Amino acid sequence: MKRFKALDVFRGLTICLMIIVNTPGDWDMTFSPLLHAKWHGFTPTDLVFPSFLFAVGNAFAFVKTKWADKPLSDIFKKIAKRTLIIFLLGYTMYWIPFFSWTETGDLAAVPFSETRILGVLQRIALCYFIGAIMIYFLTNRQLIIASAVILLGYWGLLSAFGDYTLEGNFVRTIDRMLLGDSHLYMGNGIPFDPEGLLSTLPSICNVLGGYLVGKYIIDKGIDYEKLAKMLLVGAGLLVVAYLWDLTFPVNKKLWTSSFVVLTVGLDIVVLSVLIYTIEFLKRPINYNFFEIFGKNPLFIYLLSEYLAIGMNFIRVDGEQTLYQYCYEKGFSWIGPYFGSFAFALVFMLFCWSIGLWLDRKKIYIKV
Repeated sequence: MKRFKALDVFRGLTICLMIIVNTPGDWDMTFSPLLHAKWHGFTPTDLVFPSFLFAVGNAFAFVKTKWADKPLSDIFKKIAKRTLIIFLLGYTMYWIPFFSWTETGDLAAVPFSETRILGVLQRIALCYFIGAIMIYFLTNRQLIIASAVILLGYWGLLSAFGDYTLEGNFVRTIDRMLLGDSHLYMGNGIPFDPEGLLSTLPSICNVLGGYLVGKYIIDKGIDYEKLAKMLLVGAGLLVVAYLWDLTFPVNKKLWTSSFVVLTVGLDIVVLSVLIYTIEFLKRPINYNFFEIFGKNPLFIYLLSEYLAIGMNFIRVDGEQTLYQYCYEKGFSWIGPYFGSFAFALVFMLFCWSIGLWLDRKKIYIKV
């Protein structure tokens, strides 16, 4: 089966943007498009995570063809094993290095009772598991119907059992009841996890959307007519998202149904542009830079996160972190906003160089 370069480029582009977004030199001096919307609303940064889930779905379009000659027990074991590994990688990433600095400058162990259970990789793991099971058992038509039921059902739950505010949403209620405040993200000032249990439900639809689009592309190839239909579907979803936003606001942290429709629509448009510039132009655009990220996506993402965690843990001159030290000594002279952005670019390029070395050595790390 032909492997479409555009799908690999799309995945690599997503990883590249994830690293840039996650590692500014100074969060207070970050260009607004590189920040998430504070609550309702949408920024380019809000597209990055759902695009990764969309890319996970794309990969299922290739994987499913390998399931035909294998027993269900073997397939399920592989799916469950990968889910567990990805979840644990995400969980330990938030716990490592297992110690934190106190106000007196001493190190104190971080107890399990204060660890965050959910997170980005944990959501990817759960969406991967549930998405894989649904894709295995359901037809394309049934997947579309199931997605509609999930999105409408989620809308009903959030409107019936709370409101759409940070304090009163049903996602927070469920997480506090099942996980407890000490296991939730505190970045919004109160216990609330943007990767909550209930809000994982609609995010599965990003994976299913990615699978359906990927299957559409690889089945008998792509031509101008199929590409035009993709663009029409993408544009149609954007219209639906805009109208739905009037009653169920686009909100990344709640992962609202309108947010899902918007991001899937945008991903289809972006992927369509990539396909056109790679498959149909007489002089195709070279996207090899992004392919490096796409060949070892999970490893490079983890590398970027662990590197940032390590730099934020190591202290220089007693108080300043290595991360802050590198930014201030090497980039702050450029200016507050451009310096912060330059730091993120260099950080991303370092991770890319590791990916390039792995690619040249033909080393591809998979879970």
